[in-house]
Parts: sequence; C-alpha cells; structure tokens
Amino acid sequence: MNTSSSPRTPTALSVNLNKVALVRNTRELGIPSVLFAAATCLDAGAHGITVHPRPDARHSRAQDVHELSALIAKEWPGVEFNVEGNPFHNLMDVARAVQARGLPLHQLTLVPDSEGQFTSDHGWSFPQDADRLRPVVAEAHALGVRVSLFMDAEPTRRRGISYA
Repeated sequence: MNTSSSPRTPTALSVNLNKVALVRNTRELGIPSVLFAAATCLDAGAHGITVHPRPDARHSRAQDVHELSALIAKEWPGVEFNVEGNPFHNLMDVARAVQARGLPLHQLTLVPDSEGQFTSDHGWSFPQDADRLRPVVAEAHALGVRVSLFMDAEPTRRRGISYA
C-alpha cells in the first residue's frame, strides 16, 4: 500500500483497464476483476489507473469508476486516477458523481469518440473545437480536476520521417 504523503509527481505510467473490463463484460462471472487488476498494477508500481466508461458500458462502467476511485482513496492515496471519454456523452455526469461522493478523480482526458465507436481513432481539432470544449474544461477545473485533451496532431516531417 502506498501511503506516501509527498506532493504528487507527474504520472509516469497509468494503466488503462478497459480491456480487462471488456473481457469481464463478455462473461457473467464478474471475472477478470477490474479492481483486482488495478490492485495488481498498483502493487507492481504503476503510478495511476485509467478507465474509459463509454455510454454503452462495453468497457469500464460508471460503477467501475466509483469502485476504483474508492479503492484508490483507501489503499493508494498517492496514485492518480484518470477517466477518459467524450464530455458530450456521459463523462461529465460520471465526474460530477465521483466528486459528489468526495472520491478522488485527478484527471479527465477528453476524447471525441462517438457512441459505439470501436476505439478512439482521432482527436479534437483546434481551433475548430475550442469554443465547444471551453465550458467543459472550465467545469472540470471547477471540480478540481486536471484536463488532458486527446488531440489530432498536424502530421509533419520530422528528422526525415513522414507521418502522413
């Protein structure tokens, strides 16, 4: 159990548990356990946990977010909890509910995926999405949560390598 009271340092490794949740959701046995996977990762030295509760609940679910946040608060208060998703679907509702329970939520990673999308395959475009995201970012900050934006990079040539 990490009981460090030192100031939070930048997260070096945050383990995304969505595929664990996806496998669990294909069975009616409740295994593999998302909580057990999180504990295993944190015991092994991970600095944080990431989940992406989609509206269709095919990966991590809102209940997972609450249970993971409670586990982190109790057993690993020094690690970071990051929840990613589309803020125009269910993400902000989940964030508000976690905050209302007084549970930790350190970062929201805003992703512009659509409902039913297999996986995140693109990011926000700027400046086009800036006005739309500004109030969401302000709300997250008002909840005391840091924001990360999943963005499309401009493909350019770097050191002779073409990314296009």
